[in-house]
Formats: sequence, C-alpha cells, structure tokens
Amino acid sequence: MKQLNKIKRVAVELICLLYVLLFIYAAVSKLLDFENFQVQLGQSPLLSAFAWWVSGLVPIMELGIVVVLAIPKWRILGLFASLSLMTLFTSYIFIVLNFSAFVPCSCGGILEKMSWNTHLVFNVAFVGLAVVALVWQNQIIIENTRFKIIQPLVKSISIAIVSSVGIMTILFLSSEDLMQRKNPFVRRYIRRSIELVHSVDLKFNSYYFSGYNQGTMYLGNYTDPLRILSIDSSFKAVKGIEIDFKNRNLPFRSVKVLVRGNYFFLIDGSVPRIFKGSIEDWKITEELKGVPNFTLAEPIDSTRIVFRNNTGLGAAHILGIFNSNQSSKVEYLPTLLQKQIDGIFDTDGMLLFNAELGRIVYVYFYRNEIILADKNGTLQQRQHTIDTISNAKIKVAYLKEGSQRKMSAPPAIVNANTATKSNLLFVESKVPGLYEDDAMWKQAAIIDVYNLKKNTYVLSFPIFGVKENKLQSLFVTKTHLYVILGTNLKIYELKDILRKEMINGM
Repeated sequence: MKQLNKIKRVAVELICLLYVLLFIYAAVSKLLDFENFQVQLGQSPLLSAFAWWVSGLVPIMELGIVVVLAIPKWRILGLFASLSLMTLFTSYIFIVLNFSAFVPCSCGGILEKMSWNTHLVFNVAFVGLAVVALVWQNQIIIENTRFKIIQPLVKSISIAIVSSVGIMTILFLSSEDLMQRKNPFVRRYIRRSIELVHSVDLKFNSYYFSGYNQGTMYLGNYTDPLRILSIDSSFKAVKGIEIDFKNRNLPFRSVKVLVRGNYFFLIDGSVPRIFKGSIEDWKITEELKGVPNFTLAEPIDSTRIVFRNNTGLGAAHILGIFNSNQSSKVEYLPTLLQKQIDGIFDTDGMLLFNAELGRIVYVYFYRNEIILADKNGTLQQRQHTIDTISNAKIKVAYLKEGSQRKMSAPPAIVNANTATKSNLLFVESKVPGLYEDDAMWKQAAIIDVYNLKKNTYVLSFPIFGVKENKLQSLFVTKTHLYVILGTNLKIYELKDILRKEMINGM
C-alpha cells in the first residue's frame, strides 16, 4: 500500500510539473507577443467580442494556477483549476472544429506546429491527466479509501468539466450573437476565402466595370467611352468592342456604359441621356426619353432606371425611379436618403441594384448605413456596416452666400467601393477595427462581406497591392471577385465559405 501511494505521489508530482511547464510556457508566450495574441483572439469565432478582456485574463489565470500547484496544501485546488482551464481550451477547439463557420489561425509557439485535430488530442490527454492526478491526490490524502473513488470527488470533477464546457458554449453563442446582431467592431479575417487566379495588365487606369453576362466580363473606359473590353471566362481572351452610335454631337461630359443581361445602356446624367442597345451587335437602337439630370444611375430592367440627383429639399441628394413605359416617367423617393448635415456630402454614397434579390442598394460613404429598397423604391430595411460611425464626420463650408458648398476638412470615409451578387454585399472599408495591424492597412484594401438577406456580417479579407495602386472598383459574380487596382485587373476565385454563404443565404 505504501509503495503504491509512493508511485501515486510521484505520478501526481510529474503531472503537476507538466502543467506548471505548460502554463508557464503558454502564459509567457502570450505576454511576450501580447499584441499578436490579442489580434488572434479578436479574429476568433468564439471570443471575438470578448477579446479585450480574455486576452489579459488567460495568462493571469495560467500563472495563478502555476502558483497554486506549487503549494502542496493547495494542490487539489490547483488541479481543479487546471482541469477547468484545460477543459475550456478543449471545448474551444472542439467547437471551432465542429460548429464554427471557419477555423482561425493556430496558436503560437511550439503548439503552432500542431494541427487543430492534434491539438484537440493533446488537450484531451491533459484533461485526462488532471482527472487521474485529482483521484490519486485525493487517495493519498485519505489513505484508507484504498482504490475507491469517493462520491463527492466524482461529483466535483463532473461539475468542473460540465461547467467549463457550459461557459465556453455560452461565450460562443454570445459572441456569435454580438458579431452578427449587435455588431461590435471586430473583424473576422478568414484565410483562403478568396484566391488570386489571374491578373491582366490593362495598360491604362481609366477602366471601370460595365457588367457581366454569360461568362464574359465587360470593361468600360472613361477616356474612350464608346469602346468596350470583353474578357471571357478563361480570363485570357481580351477583345475590344466599338459601340455603334451615330449621335456623337451631344455635349457629353461623363459617359458610362452599363451591361445588364443582353442589353447595354449608354448613360450621361449631365446631358441627360440614356440610350439602349443589344450586346448581340452593340448598336444603339433606342433612347429612353424624358430622363432627368442624374449623378448616379443603375438599370433595374430594360425600361426602369433608379437614379440619384440633387433636386431634393435645399438641392439635397434624392433617389428616384425613371420608367420609360409610364406617362409620368419619374417618381422621386424623398425618404430613402436621410440628411444629417447638409444633404449633399453627408448623403453621398454608392448606388447598386441587386437583380437576384430585386433590391435597390445604397451604401453611404461617410456613415455605416446600407439602404435596401424594392424595385418600386419602397424601403425594405436599413442595415449597418460593422463599424460604429453612424454620423458622418465631415465639415462643410458654405460659399457665395450659401449657393456653393465645399468640404472644409478631409472627410472620414467609412465605405468606399462596393459590389453585390445574390445575397452578398462586398464593401471596401476605410475604418480599421480592433486588434488590426496598421502595416496591413498600408498594403491592403480591406473588404467586408455582408449577407443582405440575413442582415449579418459574414467575414473580411484583404486585397493586397494598394500600396502601389489604388483600388478603383469591385465586381462580383457567383464564382469570382474582379478587382481593378491601378492599371491591373485581378481576378479572385471565391472559395467554399463565400460560395456556401451565397447559396445558403438565398
């Protein structure tokens, strides 16, 4: 009996020593690279909303357990604490592997070499060691129990394990709720959500996305507005197309060509004119007459256009719908854009039309709001980007007795380029979130993805290369993301996480 107890004492000492070494290494590693540890927690699917306090609490707990394990009379307490903390870690990995939408980066240090599955086995083994040490330590203290495990110990171990699993589950559910509903400003950066598959040097930086149809991407050119580039699905065949347009004497100032399905629209809001033709022959065959001046326009279908101009109250921005088939061709939508400061700069933004959802989409430049309206302009929902800037941070100067207005200070841009497809909205954000690396923001454009149907934030990813070239525009299809960076057209394949979100969200 004495020999057996001696073996148990040695085993318990070894297990405690293993835990001491593990927790000291883990805590010191976190503290030495605390900023990186905090960033990793901020990107965690379970702990993102709690990263700021969890990042400080975990190494303190680990070092506290080391102290308790080192004191013999507190060893039982230290082993229970070790069991609970290791169960928390094990639950975290299990939930990430089985219930999370994505798997974040691995831990640092030696554990970085482990896969997530290997790490799970490693943690389970340490949970088992803690249980064995608790049982044997208890038997050493109460020697007359022999090989019997007393009931209170079994209950205590069970409570410790179940409580730890429960705490991690609650943190996960709470974090998911905060990330998707309450929107704390913490991004989820998901590696391999997109993959660069091709790049084309366009030679000029005056190109923009005209549209996409049946595997072919069309690019317009601001400096040569009647010439279109088409790029096929192989991303290699680039062909120039000349639009057949006879009436070239109109005082055009800002011509754009928009391809929507089998039609193309040649538009200029300053004239104003909207012409239509077929991409079969690229000939202008019809003019949509009666259109008012506009600063932005998006075709809804072959006869209806949603537009924005400055005919609102006080020359403010206002959205409207032009319908060439109706006698009263223009219907204004005065309640969609909401004034905060001047009605011009504070309501500036990007106008899109999502054909799959049948929704007009307007994203403000200077505040975190997304407006969704149906084809008739009826407001469906006001959603928000994940940043916290709900009021435009701009300063406006009024000149010539209020007849002119200008920005009197550089504005705080919130959202820049946008693109939408199916239920997803891609937004280039200009506002760094918590725990984000300043160096990355100098080299990359950050794209946030939202599910418009579920009204949730999905994930974020960087587009590198903006240090040399400005990101000019985005375009997304069901399979690819197209990006114009300076003179380069880059094509990224959407990986499974985005494709599944696109399918499941419909």
